Amino acid sequence: MMRSGSICKIFLAFIVCVLSFLPLGCSSEQLGETAAEGSRRHDRVLRVNKSELMSDIDRLLLFDEPSRLTDKRIP
Repeated sequence: MMRSGSICKIFLAFIVCVLSFLPLGCSSEQLGETAAEGSRRHDRVLRVNKSELMSDIDRLLLFDEPSRLTDKRIP
């Protein structure tokens, strides 16, 4: 027969597991921020991340170095 203390511990463990999967406090808005401001912040973060990724890819493929071609005609 189980004691009430162990039942209470099992119940508390269950509650903690359930609460760990709930998105509490993970809204897209911060305090004092409107939905439009939050949207603009997310857009800016995505734009900066995309720019950084493209810069990294260009550096990897050596596209970031200047061209050594000349615009002068060489005989």
